[in-house]
Amino acid sequence: MQKINDCSLCNPKNEKVLFCNELFRIIHVEDSYYPGYIRLILNKHVAEMTDLNEEEANKVFFTLLIIERHMRATLNPDKINLASLGNMVPHLHWHIIPRYKNDRHFPNPIWGEITNTKYFVADNLIQQAQKLINLLVTEQKFLKKS
Repeated sequence: MQKINDCSLCNPKNEKVLFCNELFRIIHVEDSYYPGYIRLILNKHVAEMTDLNEEEANKVFFTLLIIERHMRATLNPDKINLASLGNMVPHLHWHIIPRYKNDRHFPNPIWGEITNTKYFVADNLIQQAQKLINLLVTEQKFLKKS
């Protein structure tokens, strides 16, 4: 498996890994403003989706759909941002972020300008996000197919 020494996703530190197989790992991103923020990261260093073969791409898309379905059912967000940018770290990965119309950046991306400086995360959202994390950790049978 190809790894690059100076790539932060090839050489992760302090990741909260929820699931890992040969192709990818799923991590929980600790962001106090965005509970339930998940990232799917390829284990090999490739920059673009077209660097994957068809079977790998299908497994990734299948898993992203499953994560999004569980996120919608558990967190009931207004929108889910599914982003694969790679401009800063050219290593194929996806951000799966539950978004709410009153969140800190809505409708901007979470890396954009803050639109709601008074936003705070409700306790019930934190609890629901923990349910999502527990689901992804304990009920991995749905990911074994990928």
